[in-house]
Amino acid sequence: MISEQERAELHRSIWQMANDLRGSVDGWDFKSYVLGMLFYRFISENLESYINEKQREVNPHFSYAQLDDEIALRGRDALIIDKGFFIKPSELFCNVRAGAAANPNLNESLSEVFKNIEGSAKGAHSENDLKGLFDDLDVNNNKLGNSVDQRNKKLVKILDSIGDLQLGEFTDNSIDAFGDAYEFLMSMYAGSAGKSGGEFFTPQEVSELLARIATQGRTQVNKVYDPACGSGSLLLQFAKVLGQDKVRQGFYGQEINITTFNLCRINMFLHNINYEKFDIALGDTLLEPKHWDDEPFDAIVSNPPYSIKWEGSDNPTLINDPRFAPAGVLAPKSKADLAFTMHMLHWLSAEGTAAIVEFPGVLYRGGAEKQIRQYLVDNNYVDAVIQLPPDLFFGTTIATCIIVLKKSKADNSVVFIDASAEFVRTGNKNRLDATHRNKILDALAARKDVEHFCKCVSNTQVAEEGYGLSVSSYVEKEDTREVVDISELNARIAQIVQRQQVLRLAIDAIVADLEGGNS
Repeated sequence: MISEQERAELHRSIWQMANDLRGSVDGWDFKSYVLGMLFYRFISENLESYINEKQREVNPHFSYAQLDDEIALRGRDALIIDKGFFIKPSELFCNVRAGAAANPNLNESLSEVFKNIEGSAKGAHSENDLKGLFDDLDVNNNKLGNSVDQRNKKLVKILDSIGDLQLGEFTDNSIDAFGDAYEFLMSMYAGSAGKSGGEFFTPQEVSELLARIATQGRTQVNKVYDPACGSGSLLLQFAKVLGQDKVRQGFYGQEINITTFNLCRINMFLHNINYEKFDIALGDTLLEPKHWDDEPFDAIVSNPPYSIKWEGSDNPTLINDPRFAPAGVLAPKSKADLAFTMHMLHWLSAEGTAAIVEFPGVLYRGGAEKQIRQYLVDNNYVDAVIQLPPDLFFGTTIATCIIVLKKSKADNSVVFIDASAEFVRTGNKNRLDATHRNKILDALAARKDVEHFCKCVSNTQVAEEGYGLSVSSYVEKEDTREVVDISELNARIAQIVQRQQVLRLAIDAIVADLEGGNS
């Protein structure tokens, strides 16, 4: 209860902060400043807490924030090895904020601070994990104001707003305060930004469901992966579902959008995943996958972009790519959905599970997509297909589905689950609550027929159905129409007609009587 109260209070504070900061800067653009400054505060407090904890074993009154920069620089190299970065005491968030209002060159000072933090990792193993993390936090952008003075006033307001958030002592939080603040901000901005925001964020309830599907029956995994990782929310659910130490070799992902790529790395740090435990790459996963040396992966989750264009058959080398070649055909150039699916299948370990959010068209479209489905079914890779409710995701109202893939299955069947009615309406979106998620997971584990909800179908039957994987083809929806007894209805109609005849005769008699009296 305490943690939920803390979380609710944190969300109220963030909501108020966002309302206070709104103005000339569009909400979805402005999130870069809010999230970037939240990240700056986090790494400052993270480093300060780490150093204080070690030094106070010798000196209980030690304070890194009050230490002279020259003295602090003596431990710079060791800190970069441990934490991946270094921040001088004078450049910590708390100290920069304290002097911000009186600093006429605040924008230049912040720019120098961010440059120094990134530069501290240059030549170190953490260089790629820190490089460019502050690129979207442009302190000289005209969106903050037309003059330096206006921009600095806005920066002071942002620093104060982020600094006033009650995130507690870094080591004492009973909730993942920084990470929770990040996720709430992302959902809030995505919810108000439409499609442009929704591309970057998957609701936490869906992310959790995917992670639990991918780890069902397991207490730990080796490596987890998302080839279209966005802001990293899906990957980080593994830390919540299993525990951070139960993902032994770390979190791997790739993202094509540089802004979202930066957000993902920030998100890793904000959830206290240190640089050596994650490897997030920038680039086109389908054409330039970056993790050949790291695959296979024990658990893969993803919500790849729906039906985007890709090179496909225009690139003659792709049909020989070991990820796509086994199906004997490439996903259509106008619909890359199953190209992502084949990529994930190839990089999935023999004992692993992949849970992929898909556009519903991949379940029934013909042509090359049907051939790929045939390959997946004939080789017994499709473990389950789950129909989700509509209007779960930011930026779209379509009812998506989840395809679950495994390379080692206990039987030759596919479980079809119709969860289209498993939701509650919250605000202007539908949401999967814990009851709905557990119902889906229980059906997935049991693999038994449940009328109007779940059907276990042999691969042979799927083949006979033309390799269609639409849940509605196998799970009959409950007929909620009112049952009508025709005989009873006819009897009631006869009674009505009879009463109607009696009334008509009575009316005719009254009319005749009136006419007789008038004659």
